[in-house]
Amino acid sequence: MPPDATDTKRRILLAARAEFAQFGLAGARVDRIAEAGQVNKRSIYVHFGPKADLFDFVVAAALGEMAEEVPFTAEDLPSYAGALFDYLTARPEILRLTTWAGLERSEASPGEVQAYAPKVEALAGSFGGAAVDVLALLLGQITAWQYASAALRAYASKEPWSAERLRQHRGLLIASVEALVRVAEGSVKGSPSPS
Repeated sequence: MPPDATDTKRRILLAARAEFAQFGLAGARVDRIAEAGQVNKRSIYVHFGPKADLFDFVVAAALGEMAEEVPFTAEDLPSYAGALFDYLTARPEILRLTTWAGLERSEASPGEVQAYAPKVEALAGSFGGAAVDVLALLLGQITAWQYASAALRAYASKEPWSAERLRQHRGLLIASVEALVRVAEGSVKGSPSPS
């Protein structure tokens, strides 16, 4: 009976996720993934193909896990924003992976595109053709603290990553998403946006 490949794949994926999050696609090394995953390099290619395919799989899997852990709630975007902010703060490797994907790929992988499809469809019911814009603004607001430069975060009156500081930012995030929803709903209904 051949050995079970499930554990081998799991070890490869854990090692690849850490490697890609730290070094991106171009900087990642298959030999380091093999060493960290306690497999030979050939096993990586047999199970996942070339390094670029493994990278795309890891990014899509991370987005899929995030969607399962933080269900999208189009009817309550402020709560979703707070939950996703908490998730990404606790798992910074997810943002590193998606950032590397954006920097190193001129086009998104099919897995990445598919991760956004249900969100855009859910928002289209309330925001019509502005659904993509609303989602882009929402995600930008959610990740603003993580993507802020270290120089800007240095101006925070408290330690930038302290629980108290993150709670303060989270509160402002939720208020800003509430405002985004009001303005976007008003725009779709044709009413003037608040000034």
